Amino acid sequence: MKIEKKIVDDLITQAQQDAPNETCGYLLGISSEDGDVVTENYWMENIDHSPEHFAFAPKDQFAALKYARGKGLKILANWHSHPASPSRPSQEDLRLANDPTIRYAILSLHEGIHLNSFKILNGEVVDKEVHL
Repeated sequence: MKIEKKIVDDLITQAQQDAPNETCGYLLGISSEDGDVVTENYWMENIDHSPEHFAFAPKDQFAALKYARGKGLKILANWHSHPASPSRPSQEDLRLANDPTIRYAILSLHEGIHLNSFKILNGEVVDKEVHL
């Protein structure tokens, strides 16, 4: 999955503004034979307002899907920040990663800025991509 620099910059800004709480959203874009390309960050409120976990409001998830379809885009990844821990899935992240068709991206502000995305199947990481 390729993520445009402007989108990465938006994710970093959002994560820094929402810290110390986790922030979250969907990465939207297009799929082609050359791979997935993220073109938009669809921010969603972390309704848990927590530094250790996040949750989307169902109404926000439906709005994101409607928005993506209206623009001819796909939800390519679910993303969230880890303000004080590394860019790797927690046990909770693994447990809640129930859509095998998307990636799970984690932006860490811990010891520098790191962005990785993961393919998670049956609670296990099966692929990791480093984006920053």
